[in-house]
Amino acid sequence: GSSGPYGTLHVAMEMFAASAGIKLLHVPFRGAGPALTALLGGTVQAVASAPGTLKQQVDDGKMRVLANWGAERIKSFPDLPTFKELGYKDVEFYIWAGLFAQAALPAPIMTRLREAMAEAVKAPEVVKTYETAGSPVAYLDAPEFAKFVAEDSARLVAAVKKIGKVE
Repeated sequence: GSSGPYGTLHVAMEMFAASAGIKLLHVPFRGAGPALTALLGGTVQAVASAPGTLKQQVDDGKMRVLANWGAERIKSFPDLPTFKELGYKDVEFYIWAGLFAQAALPAPIMTRLREAMAEAVKAPEVVKTYETAGSPVAYLDAPEFAKFVAEDSARLVAAVKKIGKVE
């Protein structure tokens, strides 16, 4: 099940299917909530999701998590292997956010924004909020973030090309 064609849940599952050499039946829904409801109801057998979205269902024994999409294990599911650990070396998928500004922003303002963001993500309230949601804080400063975006974009473009036309 997925949140819709070419959405995060769809692309992640297609990444896995391509790496595993299997064909999955794509069942699109109108959002992640309906896809998770379909999983709980037995309409679909699998979905890709962010940890915080399903942690309570897992803790209640209603779902089980099979693998983590990231490069490293996460605190909310410390015993959960990554796809890479399971042998799917090219399966890595992230739902991320970044702070963006106009290219013409004066350098001193850009520097201050970067410093403020680096400081904010270390704040105990911020860390706790992310950990409660089951997602780790992974701050990258501008040069590292630009490299990550380029690498992640390449992974996503390759996955979408493998999906091809959605019928």
